[in-house]
Amino acid sequence: MTLSTTPISFSRNNSAPTRPRLVSDSLQMVGRSLRHTVRGVETLLISVMLPVILLLLFVYVFGGALGGEDYVDYVVPGIIVLCAGFGASQTAVSVATDLSNGIIGRFRTMSIVSSAVLTGHVVASVARNVVATLLVFAVAFLAGFRPDASATGWLAVAGMLLLFVVAISWLSAALGLLAGNPEAANGVTFAVMFLPYLSSAFVPIETMPVVLQAISRHQPLTPVIDTLRALLLGTPVGDSAWQAVVWMLVIGGGSAAMCGWLFRRRTA
Repeated sequence: MTLSTTPISFSRNNSAPTRPRLVSDSLQMVGRSLRHTVRGVETLLISVMLPVILLLLFVYVFGGALGGEDYVDYVVPGIIVLCAGFGASQTAVSVATDLSNGIIGRFRTMSIVSSAVLTGHVVASVARNVVATLLVFAVAFLAGFRPDASATGWLAVAGMLLLFVVAISWLSAALGLLAGNPEAANGVTFAVMFLPYLSSAFVPIETMPVVLQAISRHQPLTPVIDTLRALLLGTPVGDSAWQAVVWMLVIGGGSAAMCGWLFRRRTA
């Protein structure tokens, strides 16, 4: 997923960047974002440790009341989606920080492909989420999670998670560009983080009031969670799979296009 068919360079000449240069610039920006992640204790705690704490909280504190011993099998897909949201939320803050601290101005003096800056943030977000997801799965297995997914099912789970993480990472980058400063970006993403609680992540939709049922059934996270849960537990997927894919393609593609437009306006 790219920002545009012809990325714009920060350099003063108008020649289009070559593909090797686009790749090398993107790799440099990815490395920069990953170094910031490793050095940022707060980012690591929010992206990696908080999802694990929430998993343990829901399984051992709320699990007895909500679903008993089998609740861990039900809640893991929702925790993974919530985990991806926490990891991606840091992308919005990082993008807004770059815009507000003057680093973009320094990049403008270099021959750097502009799309590489956002690509670095998005790829770093995907990497953070991969680590956090693996950790959540590991803790879930220790807590009694026993999926019935086949090898094909696990591949489908990986594909769905990757599509979801990429889409939400581009959305977070767009929110960071819209916010313009870290404080506003943090506030916007905090509001978005409530969406998993209004889905099938933690309780069946049928147990909610009628109004909340309507919201839960028609928001993008519910089909993603339902698809992951069906694949992991070996139950029929139904229509949730194609609905999830359509939602993620629309969100990811629309957010990437918006990022390209917003970034040009903010760095012009």
